[in-house]
Amino acid sequence: MSDVSKRAESIHPFIVMDVVARARELEATGRDIVHLEIGDPDFTTPEVIVKAAEAAMDAGETGYTPSLGLPDLRDAVAYRAREDYGVGVDPGSVIVTQGTSPAMLLLFGSLLDPGDEVIMPDPCYPAYPNYVNFLGGVPVPVRVRAEDGFRYRIDDVERAITPRTKAIMCNSPSNPTGGVLSPDDLEHLARLAEEHGIWLASDEIYHGLQFEGRAHSALEFTDRAFVLNGFSKAYAMTGWRLGYMIAPPQFVRPAEKIQQNFFLCASNFVQVAGTAALLRAQDDVARMRTVYDERRRYLVPALRSVGLTVATEPLGAFYVFAEAAHWDGDSVHLASRLLEEAGVAVAPGRDFGPGGEGFLRFSYATSMERLHEGVARLGEWAGAR
Repeated sequence: MSDVSKRAESIHPFIVMDVVARARELEATGRDIVHLEIGDPDFTTPEVIVKAAEAAMDAGETGYTPSLGLPDLRDAVAYRAREDYGVGVDPGSVIVTQGTSPAMLLLFGSLLDPGDEVIMPDPCYPAYPNYVNFLGGVPVPVRVRAEDGFRYRIDDVERAITPRTKAIMCNSPSNPTGGVLSPDDLEHLARLAEEHGIWLASDEIYHGLQFEGRAHSALEFTDRAFVLNGFSKAYAMTGWRLGYMIAPPQFVRPAEKIQQNFFLCASNFVQVAGTAALLRAQDDVARMRTVYDERRRYLVPALRSVGLTVATEPLGAFYVFAEAAHWDGDSVHLASRLLEEAGVAVAPGRDFGPGGEGFLRFSYATSMERLHEGVARLGEWAGAR
C-alpha cells in the first residue's frame, strides 16, 4: 500500500512541464530547441515596475503585509476595474495573492464542499479541474469546439447545471485556445448564474492581451462573480508571483482565513511593484500587445502552411491551438516526436483535457526570429514524414 495520499496521487501532471524538462536536457547536450511550449513572456518586466520594487526594497519595505494585501494595491485594482470596465469595485473585496494560482485555492476553498460541482470548458487550463478535485469537488467539463472559437454553447452549459452546481468557470482570453467570450456570451452566463443561484468564476489573467476590441470582465454583467487576475502575462511578471481575486463580500473573510494559514501574504515590495504596474505601465502593456499581435498574424497562417488546421483565429492571450490529429492522434506522442526529431517544443493538447486531444498548443511568447525557425523546422519535419 502506498504511503502517498490519494489526494496527491489523483493530481494529473502538467505534461508541458515535462516537455520543458526534456527540452532542457537536450539543450544541455548542445541541441538547439525552439521553445513554443510555455506561456512565459520573452519581454523583461517594464522598467517602471522594476524601479518601484527597487525603491521599496531600498526603503526597507521587506516585511509582512496584511493578509488581504497592501491598501494601495487593493485601491489600484479597484481603480483599474473602474477605468477598464466601468465597474465599481470595493477595495475591501480584493484579496492579493502570490500569483493567480493561489487565488484559485482561495476561490474554490471558500466556495466548495465535497461533492459540489464546477462547470468548466474542455479544453481548459489544467489547474482548474486539479484544484476542484483536490478540494473534494467535482469538475464538470463542457466541450468547447474549434468551429465556435472555443466559446461555450450556452445550451450545453445550462444542460450541465445540477442541484450540486456551485459555479461556472470561464477564462477569456483563454489558455490554451486564445478564444475570447463575447459580451453576449458573458451576459448569458451571468443570466444562468443568477437564475440558478450559482456563481461565475472568471479567470481574467490574459486581460490586456486581446487583439480585437476590449476585454470584458464578468463583473460588468453580474455581482455573482469571482474574478481572478494577476500580473504575470500582460505585465511580463511571471517570476514575481503576484495576483489577486475580487470576491463577493461574504467570501472575503473565509478567503482571508485560508490566506492567513496557507500563504500569509504576498511579498511586500512585489505588491509595491504591482501597484506601479496598474497605475503607470499601461503604455508598456500596449507596446507588448502590439508585438504579440504581429507574431499572431504571422504564426496562424504559417502553421496552416505546414499542414496544421487552425479553424478560427485566436483573438487573445499568446497561444494558437492547432489541430494536428492527421499527423498523430496521440498529442503527447506527437509533441515528443517534434521535440526529439525537429527540435521544436510544443504543448500537447491532451494536457488541457479530453477535448484537447489531437491538438497542439503553440505559444508565441517568443521572438519572431524563433517563430520563423520553429515553423521552418516543422515544415521540414512534415515534409519528411
